[in-house]
Order: sequence, then structure tokens, then C-alpha cells
Amino acid sequence: MVELIHTLADHNDDVNCCAFSSSLLATCALDKTIRLYFLSDFTEVPYSPLKFHTYAVHCCCFSPSGHILASCSTDGTTVLWDTQNGQILAVMEQPSGSPVRVCRFSPDSTCLVSGASDGTVVLWNAQSYKLHRCASVKDGSLVACAFFPPGNLFVTGSSCGDLTVWDDKMRCLHSEKAHDLGITCCDFSSQPVPGGERGLQFFQLASCGQDCQIKIWVISFIHILGFELKYKSTLTGHCAPVLACAFSHDGQMLVSGSVDKSVIVYDTNTENILHTLTQHTRYVTTCAFAPNILLLATGSMDKTVNIWQFDTETLCQAKIPDQPKQFTENWSEDDVSNWLCAEGLEDLVDIFKMNNIDGRELLNLTKESLADDLKIESLGLRSKVLRKIEELRTKVKTLSSEIPDEFICPITRELMKDPIIASEYEHFKKNINRCQTRPNNRREKTYKLIL
Repeated sequence: MVELIHTLADHNDDVNCCAFSSSLLATCALDKTIRLYFLSDFTEVPYSPLKFHTYAVHCCCFSPSGHILASCSTDGTTVLWDTQNGQILAVMEQPSGSPVRVCRFSPDSTCLVSGASDGTVVLWNAQSYKLHRCASVKDGSLVACAFFPPGNLFVTGSSCGDLTVWDDKMRCLHSEKAHDLGITCCDFSSQPVPGGERGLQFFQLASCGQDCQIKIWVISFIHILGFELKYKSTLTGHCAPVLACAFSHDGQMLVSGSVDKSVIVYDTNTENILHTLTQHTRYVTTCAFAPNILLLATGSMDKTVNIWQFDTETLCQAKIPDQPKQFTENWSEDDVSNWLCAEGLEDLVDIFKMNNIDGRELLNLTKESLADDLKIESLGLRSKVLRKIEELRTKVKTLSSEIPDEFICPITRELMKDPIIASEYEHFKKNINRCQTRPNNRREKTYKLIL
């Protein structure tokens, strides 16, 4: 499904960021360096590492063409590098001299945004290397930035939790508290949401933060009609602060990395977990998808960058049950097995099948039953299973609260798959012989009780 194919261990300190072009992978770290690798064989390019910064390098990103690499540092500078030879094209100093935490190119490569610890955000002309416009947020450090795919606005995230939307003239269009305790990263899907209203294009934005959550937003912006941002949903797969998130190039997957040392890959259509990767030994600080191939890079405070490859034939098979089987109590034993695989618990599939664990039984499992009945000896494994089951229970409660009461059977309190309202019952009885499906006795008794 997804395979670890290479580990890069050249940095001497925490890896802070990684980024792909069509042919290169860039990584940067607390060791003040940026390293570049060929995607063909993951060997380091001859002019790597790139050295200029005098303090930690927090972020790096390629221009859309891949010809320029930008890096920013605690030293208060954003540096542009020629990816053909590693030469410095420009050194752009933050006006305030504050440490620069994030940098991003616009989709057309004409502009570069840099955000600093003092809350200042600078829009640079990427051709002349000169400051174009400057602004600032009210509170907190700027630690996240993403450009709207059409290119006419960008979003910044701050350490105080604010998500701020700017247009291309650096006017603040919107600001709101998105995450308690602070935002850590944000990213736009490059693909529009299907079925946009009124002919508009809507794009998904993911933001993550210290509150252990990933939030999905839907954004549209047309100069004539104005700006619109809507909260869509929250992903709660991690049990610790989420430090990084990124969409795949086709918009079908979202990846996140966390203080819990795990990497989670989500299906963006269903928001189900496709894969949970746990090979890093310390906090996962960065993650990025390659633009043209199914490669994923994840970086960590363990000083390594892992390269993962997806199997296109089995990618879709990892999805856990979709609607209407999102109601966990209706899962079959096979659905439970698929869920275990998607959560990285494939070693437990045989045990669960041997004990005929379906969705209803899964939700009823306890610490004691895992140890005594299923004989799972590992304390850590039992704890992980219980955390995942608790997440399912929370989702079940959320789904149940969202179902209108008229769709719930008043007797069994279960979701009715083929409900008949009381006013239709007499007509149903008169024509029962002509119906293709004859109601069973239990259902008819239920109708009499309702009437």
C-alpha cells in the first residue's frame, strides 16, 4: 500500500521542512543548511549542502518552475538559490530583522511571501528581489502560509491561532481564531472542489495546530463577487499537536505529521484514514507530496527524512467503509479488518477474525477484553487499539447527533433504511399484495405501535 523506500540522514540536527520540485527534493534543518537530492536515486546533488544562513533554517520551498529555491532563517533573511548550480540569486532581509519562519512562492512565480516572528508579512517581487508590500498581524508570530491556487490571495497562520486572508494588494480580507494554542501549518489543495455554486471555483484549505486538530475550510474569491470562507470539518486522528499538513498534487490525499511521532494519510473525499506511518522516533515536523509521482517525504526531529512510495493498485483498497457503512456498528468482520489495516494494526486482523469481531463488537471492546479475551499481550498495542476505538465512538456519537430524529426508529433508535411514515401505512396495508417486499411481523408491529 505504502512503502518506505529510502531514509536520508545527512542533517546534524532537527529537520524543519522538506519540499519537492519535479526533479529535486529539498530539506532544511536546525543545522543551518539546506540539502538537495535527485528524485531519480536520492543521491545528493554536487553543490549540496547550501550554506549561507547563520542560524536555523525554518522553511524552504521551490518556485512553481522548480528553477529557484527559497529558504528562510532565524537570521532574519530569505535567500533565493539557483537550483541549477546552487548559486545565491538574492538575499532579502526582513525589514524588522525578525526571524523569518515561513516563505512561499505565488502560483505564477512573480511574488514571494515571507512571514516573521514579530508578526510581519512581506510580499516580495520575485523578479526584482525588492520589497513590494508589507503588513502585520495583531498578535503572535507568523508560522504558516499558503497561496490560493488561482493566485489572487494568500492565507497566513499565527502562533496565537489566527487564520488571516490577504488579497494580492496586502489588504486583510478576513481573520478568525482557527486553532486554540496556535496554528502550525496550512496548505491549499490545488484541485477545485467539484460542483461549485454559481459557477465559482471553491478550493479546500487545511490548517493544523497545537490543539491536535486538522481543520478543513472551503474558500472562494472573485474580485467582483468578493471573498467567502466556510468551515467544513475537523480531522482528529492525532493525539498530540499537529505540526505539518500537505495535500497531494491531485487533491485526493492529505498528509499530516505530529508530536505523537506519527504520519497520517487521509482520503480527502471521505476524510477516512488511509495509512498511519509510525517509523519516526521523534516529533514529525514536516511532510510533502511530490508533484508528479506518488512519493511522500516526511521529516522529523530524529534528524531524518523518510521517503515513501504509494502502490497505485492497492491505494484505493485501504479505504475504510464509506457511507452508509460509516456507521461503525453496521460494519462486517471484513470492514473491521480493513479498518485495522488502515490504522496500521494489520497484525491484529487474524485475532479479530478468529473472534468474529464485527462493528458492534468492536465498539464494545474494553481494556480487559483485549487482554483477557483476545490475548493481546502488548500494553502499547492495547492502548493504541483503545485510542482508535474511542475515536470511532466519538464519530458514532457525532453522526448520531447529526441525524434528524424522523430518520431514527422510535422503538429501536436505529437508523431506518426504508422508513414509511404513519400517513402512508394504511395505503401500504391496502396494497401490500402488490408490493415487491412484504414487511415482516416485527416491522408491522412497530407500525401499529407508532399509530
